[in-house]
Parts: sequence; C-alpha cells; structure tokens
Amino acid sequence: MSVFNAYMSLSGATDADVLRDEKLSRRTSYRIGGPARLLVLVHSFAALGKVVDVLAEEHVDWVILGKGSNVLASDAGYDGAVIVLDDEFARVSVDAEQGIVTAGAGALLSKVVAEAAKAELTGLEFCVGIPGTVGGAVSMDAGTRREWIGRCVRDFVVYRPGEGLHRYEGHEIEWGYRCTSIPTSEIILEATLTLGHGQKAKISADMESRLSRRRRTQPMGKPTCGSVFRNPLDGSAGQLIEASGCKGLSSGRAQVSTEHANFIVNNGGATASDVLSLIQLMHDSVLASSGVDLRCEVKLLGFGE
Repeated sequence: MSVFNAYMSLSGATDADVLRDEKLSRRTSYRIGGPARLLVLVHSFAALGKVVDVLAEEHVDWVILGKGSNVLASDAGYDGAVIVLDDEFARVSVDAEQGIVTAGAGALLSKVVAEAAKAELTGLEFCVGIPGTVGGAVSMDAGTRREWIGRCVRDFVVYRPGEGLHRYEGHEIEWGYRCTSIPTSEIILEATLTLGHGQKAKISADMESRLSRRRRTQPMGKPTCGSVFRNPLDGSAGQLIEASGCKGLSSGRAQVSTEHANFIVNNGGATASDVLSLIQLMHDSVLASSGVDLRCEVKLLGFGE
C-alpha cells in the first residue's frame, strides 16, 4: 500500500481536494477520531472514478463518509482514504408538479426535507431532524420504526468500482427498518424520491410537532451519533437500557444520556474507547437483565474491521 503515491497522483490532477492526516473528529458528529491518512473531497463523478482507480492501483483501502452522523472513528484514525462526495453530488432539484425530488448522495437530508416542504410535497416529514446525507439515509433506510425513506425511493444510481454506473428501481431493493439489500461495495450517487402533494401549513405543523418531540426526548446540544442500538421488533432499546440501570452511567468523558438511554453523549474530550466501553456495558447489561441481544447500529471506522 502506498498512500504517498496515491496522494501524489491525486493532488492537483483531479476535480478533488486531497488532504493528509485530517482529523476525523472534525468529520463525525461524535467529534471523536484520529487522523485519516488521506481525506478526498470529490467534486464530480469523473473525479470519483479517477480517485477510486488510483486508490485501487496503490492498494489503499477507502470508505465513503457522509456527515459522519452514525460513525465512531478510532482514536488512532483510519489507515486509508476517506472519500467525501461534494459539489456535484450535493445538488437537489424539485419537480413539484410531478411530485419528484432528485438529490445527490452528498446533499444534506435536512435540505431535501426543507425543499420538499417548500414545494408542498408530503412524505418526508418523518425525516425532519434526522442528520446526515441522502446517500447515508438511503444506504441504511433511515427513518422510524414505521416510516422509512426507502418507501419514497423511485430509483437511485450507484457507481460500481471497476464496472461503472448502475441504476436501481426502488422495487428491486429490500427495504427494512435501518437496513437494505444495497451492496456495500457500491457507491450511491443520486436518488429520486416520489412524494405526494399536500398543504404547506399541514406539512409544516407535522414537521414542527416531530421536531418538538425530538427536542423533548433526545439529547440536544452535545455531540452524539444518534441511536446506539436498533430497537427490537417488540420493544424499545432505550427502555431496555434504562431498565438495566445504565442510564446516566459514564466512561471517561462519554455518558449514557440522562434524557434518552439509547444515546451516548460526548461531554467534551471523550475518546472512542470511552464510547466503546459504554456500548459494551449497555449491551451486556440488557442481555443479562432481559435476555435481549441488542444490535448496535453505530458504524465503526478505523478499528481494523
């Protein structure tokens, strides 16, 4: 593996910005993580193809990172390249008459929700307050236990390294609660969503109601990555964790939220090791107290996985 050769090949030669030893704490909502050997901000599809090809030639591992809203990065960083889709991949277009929103994978989900509401299109209200990008939302089928973004996806485009572009129809994918059948080897580039027509006042009221509930029940103002564990089919991960006695417990500067036990907050200066120890404690405590084997939905980066 030659990170240096990859850096030299990509610097100034593509429509991309290449950074060395960029701290992942700047790129994740936990505000935790050591340096990535390379961080590549890709501005166009042509640049993406070039970047992936060069990294393959130099045998440099790579990952796609959106806003890092469900990622825990290692304190040691990532010994490879982190690719961020920017510019061309952040565009959002709305066809209000047809009830269609097309968004690049790098577009903020919050922007898509706002643009849809502005055009009086309904169907994405449940996404209000969910952080991250469209690519991340589609890849994990973001939403609630009852409402998922996959139900709105008409089609989406991916890049298959070494092969090229491929378009999926929404019905070709298995969508489920926080999971999809989209191959992890493929890079989501763009998604087209089909929405319904509604009234702006009603859409706004629904969104505000959902936001208010999030503010009341979830930690705000401190770094977190959202829900730590997926809710079991017949219960609440947060309730199980609270019943196990973990709510409010700390490890270093990381703490199980006192507002919602399925969140871990960074009280300032927390390390990935602090968070991991709490994740293990929460899992084991729930298993011991209720017999439920909770499934963690935090993605780990740089841990040798």
